[in-house]
Amino acid sequence: MVETVPLSVGVVRESLPGERRVALVPKLVERLVGRKLRVLVESGAGEGVLLADEVFEQAGAEMGDAWSADIVLKVAPPTPAEVSRLKKGSVLIGFLKPLSDVDATAALDKAGVTSFAMESIPRITRAQAMDALSSQSSVAGYRSVLLAAERLTRFFPMLTTAAGTMPPAKVLVLGAGVAGLQALATAKRLGSRPTGYDVRPEVAEQVRSVGASWLDLGIEAVGEGGYARELTEDERAEQQRRLTEATTKFDVVITTALVPGRRAPTLVTAEAVRGMPAGGVVVDLAGESGGNCELTEPGKEVVAHDVTICSPLNLAAEMPGHASELYARNLTELVELLVDADGRLALDFSDEIVAGACVAGRERGES
Repeated sequence: MVETVPLSVGVVRESLPGERRVALVPKLVERLVGRKLRVLVESGAGEGVLLADEVFEQAGAEMGDAWSADIVLKVAPPTPAEVSRLKKGSVLIGFLKPLSDVDATAALDKAGVTSFAMESIPRITRAQAMDALSSQSSVAGYRSVLLAAERLTRFFPMLTTAAGTMPPAKVLVLGAGVAGLQALATAKRLGSRPTGYDVRPEVAEQVRSVGASWLDLGIEAVGEGGYARELTEDERAEQQRRLTEATTKFDVVITTALVPGRRAPTLVTAEAVRGMPAGGVVVDLAGESGGNCELTEPGKEVVAHDVTICSPLNLAAEMPGHASELYARNLTELVELLVDADGRLALDFSDEIVAGACVAGRERGES
């Protein structure tokens, strides 16, 4: 009787500067090993999140060449050199930027690697546990408020002292998706007066549910898949006019508005920044797609009209502990969908999640 070689899952070390997350944490290693899978971890993979190699080994993993595994788990997209390390016929899962980095996706396809992009997971109820965009956006929304509070020259909460009473900061969050709602909830916990805005009117109740006020500008743009549709030129002009007027009343503005595959819409104009109180802060979470603020310099922190404008590109990596734990859960759920009860790879492209997330090598997987 021929002994079956267990399917291997590789956890590689991230090479992107500033990326401190790891694709799998020890408690999820145990879960995959329990599914008859062999987990290979590249030495130092957990360094950014302060997880030593020994901790992974204690959970049942082996230290070795994770790039040679049957299924390779990653956070950031692989570099061309890393793609060359993947074996033909393997599976890669991670954030792959399929809409903005077409060449990288083509390279994976050419290498014969079936690739699943976490940002392409369909936003359906059955896939919620795999929704890495939401889990990492929640981290980013939380961190954005801490960043704003640190840069603001005034208190967030109302403070009563012998020298007088300081009013709470007024915080405006543009975009009420996962990041926006988390930002609003965090701003509320810190004692500020948060207000949320989104072109989708149906999220008004969600904004209020976290203790924030709703800013109604009278413009709606309901799209598909939980995203906002792109505004028309006339709608955009009117939205900017009304937003500019509203923005000047806030100490902090946090922007989270994104349209998949397109440049982020400009919501905060230079005129709006000019009208904000001196010492105010703008945190732009859409910097990777160009930014929601007209004065944003992606990846940088600048001061314009006495207002600090921050555009961090990877806030989730600044809180790698919980960010990695959440992301690892998302990946584990997807891996378990791709593997049968006997621990064998079983890619079912009739499954909406499998088909939707696959961005390279699909034809080979279907054959």
